Parts: sequence; C-alpha cells; structure tokens
Amino acid sequence: MSLSKFKFRQNSSGYKIICLIIFLFISIHSNAQNEKFTISGRGITIKQVFEQIEAQSKYTVAYSKAQIDVGRKITINVKKAELKEVLEKALKDTGFTYKINGLHIIIIPVPSNSSQPVTPRQTIKGIVKDAASGSSIPYANVVLSNTHPQIGTTSDSLGYFRFTNIPIGRYDIQVSYLGYEPAVMKEILLTSTKEVNCEIALVENSQKLDEVVVRARVNKERPLNAMALTGGRMISVEEANRFAGGLDDPARLATSFAGVAGTPGTNAIAIRGNSPQFLQWKMEGIEIPNPTHFADVAGVGGGLFSGLSSQVMGNSDFFNGAFPAEYNNALSGVFDMSIRNGNNEKYEHAVQIGLLGLDFASEGPISRKSGSSYIFNYRYSATGLMGAFTDNTGISYQDLTFKLNFPTRRAGTFSVWGIGLLDMNKDDALENHSEWETYADRQKSKTTMAKGAGGITHRYNLDKDAYFKTSLAATYSDNRPKVEQLLGKNSSYYLPVVDMKSTNLDIVLNSYFNKKYSARHTNRSGITITGLLYDLDFNLSPNFGQNLPMQKIVKGNGEAMVLSAYSNSIFKLADELTASVGVNAQFFTLNSNWTVEPRLALKWNFGPKQSLSLAYGLHSRREKLDYYYVKTSQTGNEEVNKDLDFAKAHHFVLAYDLSISENTHLKIEPYYQALFNVPVEPGTSFSIINHDTYYLDRQLVNKGKGRNYGIDITLERYLNKGYYYMLTGSVFKSEYRGGDNIWRNTRLDRGYLFNALGGKEWIWGKQRQHMFNTNIRLSYQGGDRYTPIDEASSLTEKDIIYDETQAFSKQFSPAFTVDLGVSYKLNKKRVSHEFGLQLLNLTGYTGQHGYQYNEQTKMIEKVDISNILPNLSYKIQF
Repeated sequence: MSLSKFKFRQNSSGYKIICLIIFLFISIHSNAQNEKFTISGRGITIKQVFEQIEAQSKYTVAYSKAQIDVGRKITINVKKAELKEVLEKALKDTGFTYKINGLHIIIIPVPSNSSQPVTPRQTIKGIVKDAASGSSIPYANVVLSNTHPQIGTTSDSLGYFRFTNIPIGRYDIQVSYLGYEPAVMKEILLTSTKEVNCEIALVENSQKLDEVVVRARVNKERPLNAMALTGGRMISVEEANRFAGGLDDPARLATSFAGVAGTPGTNAIAIRGNSPQFLQWKMEGIEIPNPTHFADVAGVGGGLFSGLSSQVMGNSDFFNGAFPAEYNNALSGVFDMSIRNGNNEKYEHAVQIGLLGLDFASEGPISRKSGSSYIFNYRYSATGLMGAFTDNTGISYQDLTFKLNFPTRRAGTFSVWGIGLLDMNKDDALENHSEWETYADRQKSKTTMAKGAGGITHRYNLDKDAYFKTSLAATYSDNRPKVEQLLGKNSSYYLPVVDMKSTNLDIVLNSYFNKKYSARHTNRSGITITGLLYDLDFNLSPNFGQNLPMQKIVKGNGEAMVLSAYSNSIFKLADELTASVGVNAQFFTLNSNWTVEPRLALKWNFGPKQSLSLAYGLHSRREKLDYYYVKTSQTGNEEVNKDLDFAKAHHFVLAYDLSISENTHLKIEPYYQALFNVPVEPGTSFSIINHDTYYLDRQLVNKGKGRNYGIDITLERYLNKGYYYMLTGSVFKSEYRGGDNIWRNTRLDRGYLFNALGGKEWIWGKQRQHMFNTNIRLSYQGGDRYTPIDEASSLTEKDIIYDETQAFSKQFSPAFTVDLGVSYKLNKKRVSHEFGLQLLNLTGYTGQHGYQYNEQTKMIEKVDISNILPNLSYKIQF
C-alpha cells in the first residue's frame, strides 16, 4: 500500500465524520425550529416564559438581568405555536429582541439603527411601604393597570420594584398585597429623559381575609400624612405642572380646590373666608417663612411668584380645616411640603428659560454604592437679567432649593436640605415733575428681602413597626423696605418716610416617634422646641401726603422660645370605622401664654365606594413678632401688645366621599369655624382677621370673634384616556366682631366661589414622541368686601382715610377669570424639549379698585386693579 493511498483513505474517514456531525447539527436545529410550544397564563413573568421554552425544547435562553426586567408580568396564550411567535409575544414592548445561535437563544436590545421606529422608553421604579409604620413591604404585586396587556412585577425583599423599557406616556400604578387595601397611583407621566421614582403606601386591613372586599384607594383622595383621615388632600407635582393657573406654584394650584379663593396678581389664598396670613407653610416637617418672592408686600400672606420649583418638589399635603394634632400655629390651613430625593442611579438635568426667569436643575447619585444622591434647582429672574443692562430699577429675584440624601446600612437615613430666596425692588421718582399726580410719583424706594430655611434630618427605624425622625433646622428672614420722597417740585431734598428692618432667626429642634402597635392602632408623638431671635425696628410717616416725618411704631430685639408637644393615635374601632384622636400643646415664653388643643376625626366606610367623615379641632396661632412690640404715639415707649394671647378657632367638618367610578370622585363637605380670642382694637371695627398691610400700629386686645360656615362640593375626573376635569363649588358666609362689638362681613366674605377646569392630552407620532397638552380654568367668585372712604377727611389729610364705622359694607363686582395653559413636548432618546405658554387672568378682570389722592387736581380718584400674568417658556431635559 502506497503512502499516498493511505493518506487518502485517512482523509476520507475524517471527511465522513465531519459530514456526519454537520448533518446531525442541521437535523437537530431543524427539528428544534419545528418544535411547537403551548404556553398559557395571565400575570406570568417573562422569566417563566423562558423557562417554559427551555422545558418544552432543547433550547437555552441567555439574557442580562441588568438589562431586561424578567420579573415583568405579561399575559400570553399560545397553543402549538412556533418559537418565533412565542418570543415576539414575550418581548413585545420591552425594547428587546432575540437572536438564535444553534440551540442558544440570546436576548438583546433592539438595535438603535433598526429600520423600524422605536418608541422612546424609560424606567418606572419605586418602593412599597406600610402607610402607618413606614416599613417596606416585600413581594407586593405592582401592575401598570392601564396597559394592554397589563404589565406587572413584584417588589423585592426590600420593597423596591422596577419596570424597565416602558414606552413613554401616562400610566396608573396599582399595588396590592395580602392583608392590605390595594392602592392606585394615578396620572404618572413618563418621559424619555427622566425616570419616575415613586413611593406607594398601603393601609393594612384589619378584617379577616374571607371578609375583605375593598376597592383600590386612589392616592389623591387622602393626604400623605397617615394621621389625617379628612380635612385635606395630596397635591402632586404633576398637577402643579398641568393645571391651568398653577404657574408652578402650590398656592395658585390650591385655588382650584373647593373653598379656596385666590386674588389676581398675587398668590395669596383665602381658605373658607379666612385671612391668607392664617395659613402655615412647612418644609420637611419644619415651619418656614412664606416661600414666595416679595411675600407680604402686596398683602399679608401672599406674594408675587413662588420660590419653589416642581423640578425638585415632592408630592405634598394641603389641609383646609380640622387638621391632625401634629400641626399648630395655623387657623385656616397648612401646606406640608417636601423636597424629593434625587435619582441615586443616573444623572438627570434640566434647563428652562422663560419670561419669569432662567432655571437650572440637576440630580444624580453621590455614591451609587451607598445609594446617596443630590438634587437642586436654581432660578434667576428675567427682570434681574434685563436690569443688569439697564438702570437696575424694577424687581429682581433668585432662589435655590436643594437636598442631599445619605442612606446608611445601620445608622438610618440622613438628609441635608435647604431653600433660599433673595428679592430686590427698586424704583425712582418720576423725573418729569409735570407727570406727578400722587405722592408715590415723587418717591424713590428700595426693598431688599432675604429668607431661607435649611436643616439636617435623620430617620432611624427601630424595627419594622417603629421609627424616630428628628430634624435640627434654622429659618431666617430679613426684610428692609426704605422709601424717601421729594418735598415738592422745587425741592431736591428727599424726606425719609419708611425705614423698616425685620430680622428673624429661628432655631428649631423637631422630633417624633412613630409606632404601629397593631393593625388597629398606630401612634405618633413628638416635640418641637423653637428658639426665636429677632431684631425689629419700624419707622413710618403718619401721613405721606403732608410730608410728615417718621415715627417709631415698632422697636424690639431679643429672644424667646416656643415649646410644643403632641400625640396622635389612629384607632381601627371596627372594620369600617376609624378614629384619629390627638392633642397638641404650646407654650410661648415671650408672654407665658399657653394652649392645649384636642383633635378628633372619625371615618365610616359604609360601602366599598362611600365614606362619611366627621372632624373637630381646636386650633390656635401666634401673631407676627412685630405685633407684640408695637408702640403708639399715645403710649410712648410702652409695648402695648406684649400680652397678646393666641388667637383660636373651633373647626367642625363633615365630609361625604363617593367614588362614582374608578376615575371619578365626588366630595361634599359642609363646615363651621368659630374664631375667638381674636386681636381687635377696642372701640373700633378693626380686627386682625381683615388686616392686610405689612405693618401694624394699633393697640390690640383678645376680645374679637369670627365665624365661617358653608359647604364645598368637588366633582373630579382623574386624567384617563387623555382628558380630565374638576368642578368645584362653594357657598359660604364669613363674619367677624371687632372691638366695637358689632358683627360685620369680613374682608374676604365673597359669598360664593365656582371653578371649572379641565384639559386634554394628545400623544402621537410613529415613535409616540409627541405630547401636546391644553388646559383651561374658568373661575367665578364674589368680589372682596371693602370699606368706603371718608372723602372729606381724605381731602383734608391729602391721603386716603376710610370710614371705619362702615367697615366692609361695600363689595367689589364678581370676578370672572380665565387661566390657560398650553404645552408641547418632544421626546428623543436622550433629550426632551418642551415649549409652554401660561396665561393667568386672561379676561383682565378689573373688578377690584383702590383709591388715591391726586395732588394736581386735589381730588380723590378711583384706580382699577388689573393683572394679566403671562409666561412663555422653553425647557430642555437631558
């Protein structure tokens, strides 16, 4: 046998072996391709589908858990289907596809250069918690309820859940867990450049499992505070952006609610006829100065523009009466706000420029390993930017809000937060003397205002049912208005007529302990110690028109303390009956006054869709510090108001709630408020209830009264299928008794208030990347009450003098206002663009007016007050 023949035969055998292997591979692959699959299930996970593929064939499925959410629940029903059909159904709307390599199925992202249009996608994540204890709930069922088919997952062992690669759009998140009432978080807006991070609280159900028949509770129907059964509602950041007239301002947004009246030109709000100054603002559990630019300048309790930004704010609570025991120092309502935590996984930024200013916001991880994060927003006014290139007159403002969050493994969670506002308003006298009509025309003024709040907050969980939360914070405000006026056309001397300084620094220690003792009892008890440091010096001319020199009306500096404590329990008295019982106590060291205030609320769920609530609360409020240091010309240096007691009010509220459907809710709420211990001036019609100027120069006593009563009705359809609406109506009466013991209408006794707001949202495009919104609000309310002028005295004094014997006997014409909002958003893969237009008081309502003394004509003139506030803006997020 030759060597060549031997080699040929050897190669021939190897060739046959190779051919046999190839044949077997093709045969196996062909058989695998022809295999049929039967998989049926509702709410099964993608991972379970993959496992079925492996069980019914010789294939193995490979994927990256960091990329695709295999815990996502889907509905699939296939019988003897080919592999291609099964995989396409399982991977629908996930942003993933597959490739087959032999017997290996590899799950991969859809290529970015695919010829098929790919809808921009984003992540929805969050945590499920027990509403009473704040502890996380593991393995809860979480479903995007308005997807077809529904997409679901479960929270992990720490309560966290995540949906990845979700097409942009609107979603409702429904959460359920055995032994808890299901909850729905509605109207979640998902865009291409911003992940959604939400916290969903579930209420434990004390009923036996075979008795449980409950509907999912919508998150907007009840405040975030677990101690509150009635008397308020949650305000979402999404609403602040969407509602017409909101202008990114919680106060303006609240005027859409029943019983809350606004005023064109400012964000002052009157809750059920109460003065705007009776409202309290809280941030991260700490009482703060009104976070509004130029607060109290145009009227006590209001301002021009909010210093808050929806870029950083979290969902918050708004209370309008009979609030829980932890709230004090408020007679009408409370804004309880929070700054949300920044994204601890990825960086997100936004820049917005508009007629109101320039904003820059950013958030992201400080350490991905520890889960720490930052978030901030800085804004500078457009008028300030323009002033830098002109004569530097007019208004300018800026603000900064931030929060740093540091979770630890064993020491709890620490956060550092802050908000600061700077304002300036500068005006010069008119140079052309022939244009002078009033003394204001010959005045030059400069007002500087600074305020801020910040602190460190620590939350420590003792166990799954109890935690401590402690904050050490400081608040600061410094207001300095100065006005000078020329004595006449032939004078160059400026006479000082206003020179005021109000500097306040509060150091606050707040701590509470929250314990869930059982499904039927939860208690929260806490203390607050506030140190007040202040320097007050108010100097004011008694008559501008007569060029009289200034007199000192307020002078005081020093320190004082406010000590307060509370305890509040929630009791499940029966399966359908819940009670909130609490007490709050305060002690004011400045004058040793104290108060103890009981609070009680009952809620009866007498059907799966209906409830009836009854609430009572005794509430009180301290006055502004400068009120205690008033000096009058008659009493010299005596501090005539040093012993002023707390003004107080009994609140009674009855509420009926009906869920007409999954997306429609009706609420009817009659109420009665009885105010007493109200500061009034003896022998006159003056009451602090009607006070609306920055300063006070009267001697007061706590002998006044007031009463507010009426009914609020709200019919709301939540945003679903692209549209929403809210109809509110209020009929009420607001009266007071001044120092002359005569009952009169209050300044804010408007009598009625009606709102109709709604909007429509369109999402379209091959990639569903276009979002267009239009929103409108119509408001019709009775006019404010006002006091007629004493024309003879006004002409003599060359200034406006009111006839206080006829206090608030006149009423302005009804106010009909229209607010409009339009926005367009374009979503790209890594960037989104948004154009917005907001118009407030589109009708140019001029029903209100004031009076002025014309120095040229020597006559009293009526001046109409009209404000149309527009904001055109562009925002880019990346």
